[in-house]
Amino acid sequence: MAKREDYIIDKNGRKKAVILDIVEYEELLEDIESLALIADTKDEPKRSFEEIKTRLRASGRL
Repeated sequence: MAKREDYIIDKNGRKKAVILDIVEYEELLEDIESLALIADTKDEPKRSFEEIKTRLRASGRL
């Protein structure tokens, strides 16, 4: 992912912020959204692949 790191530092040389390439930033946002979705759905009942295919066929989406 990160190929190089650029930081904004304060007058004491402490890192205060990081500068990201826009593509890396967008990838991180996507990862965060995916993790949030996983966390939100972790307690939902699990379905087999076969059940999902059957439901999709029944609804005309497959």
